[in-house]
Amino acid sequence: MYVNEIFKREKIFIAQTYARQPIVLVGGRGISVKDIEGKEYLDFVAGIAVNCLGYGHPAVIEAIKAQSAKLIHTSNLYYTLPQIELAELLIKNSFKGKVFICNSGTEAVEGAIKLARKATKKKEIIATEGAFHGRTLGALSATGEEKYKKDFEPLVPGFKHVQFGNSKAVENAITNDTAAVIVEPIQGEHGIIVPPGSYLVELREICDKHNVLLILDEVQTGIGRTGKMFAFQHFGIEPDIVALAKGFGGGFPIGAFIGKTEIIDSFQPGAHASTFGGNPLACAVAKAVIETIIREKLIDHVAKIGAYFKERLKELVLGYNSIKEVRGLGLLLGMELAYKGDKIVDLARENGLLINCTADTTLRFVPPFIVQKEHIDKAISILDKVFKEQEAH
Repeated sequence: MYVNEIFKREKIFIAQTYARQPIVLVGGRGISVKDIEGKEYLDFVAGIAVNCLGYGHPAVIEAIKAQSAKLIHTSNLYYTLPQIELAELLIKNSFKGKVFICNSGTEAVEGAIKLARKATKKKEIIATEGAFHGRTLGALSATGEEKYKKDFEPLVPGFKHVQFGNSKAVENAITNDTAAVIVEPIQGEHGIIVPPGSYLVELREICDKHNVLLILDEVQTGIGRTGKMFAFQHFGIEPDIVALAKGFGGGFPIGAFIGKTEIIDSFQPGAHASTFGGNPLACAVAKAVIETIIREKLIDHVAKIGAYFKERLKELVLGYNSIKEVRGLGLLLGMELAYKGDKIVDLARENGLLINCTADTTLRFVPPFIVQKEHIDKAISILDKVFKEQEAH
């Protein structure tokens, strides 16, 4: 009865923009969360690829305590050390450039689009079909899914969309007014779609050939999720601009975009700003997250444990005709089903495993980087039970 009362209050006071699952989470530790009724769950959603260090990590807690006791927020009219230290750490682990720190992934994409237009003095942005770049109007205009866009027109002009994974289609779409190409290294919301291995290399070559900027949306793939600090590092290239968020703050809201120095220097005072972006508390937490990932060698762990997880998921493919394939990289994995995955998500939750479904038919698995084999084995056991139950009906 108490839980039902919470559901009723939420409907009265909260905008109904989320299709929530019927549990109320009140706590978490490691890779597990607990609901208000005391039931525990393995969390393989992790805030949708956000809680990379899981729940209650000492480094995150200590950073919040220490910085909040000193300075939570001050205007960007003044210098603060946490912002500078975080930016320096990002550059050391990405490419030579400069950083703009904001509050979210969609803000990072908006800033990247503005920077591309400012630096090139051109208007056109080439994006891809199936892409998801955010829900504010600029990022939404770059998004390649009609279902997210149809009720919010007119959108920002100057965007065109081509087939994801097809570099020739990108080249054919370039005109004299093309400022940039924006792509996700792996499409997340569209179903964990991995392009051909040569795709990003070819895009880099095409952009260089035509003097067009390459923007990578690494909001979901960045900060270690694929087994490298950034997904572009798998392919030996560098973007001109990269957007990041999600795992960046380990659960604390923060985003950023990095631009090569000669590009981002086109931004002068007043060209772009954020009241809360780069606040000392968010920056201190993000710095602690990245330092922990490096110190605890979690990127190597993500690569190894991700490969193990992928093989275990593939074992389920052999056992059930309803599973079409498993795809992804590191701890960004998807399992495509022959039907909508909502029921599997519900059954998994009832059995103590939190997952979600994207693009209707793809189960998405993005557990914290601290996940171990025993957690994966337990998750596989639950999934096996769930698929057996589903196919029995």
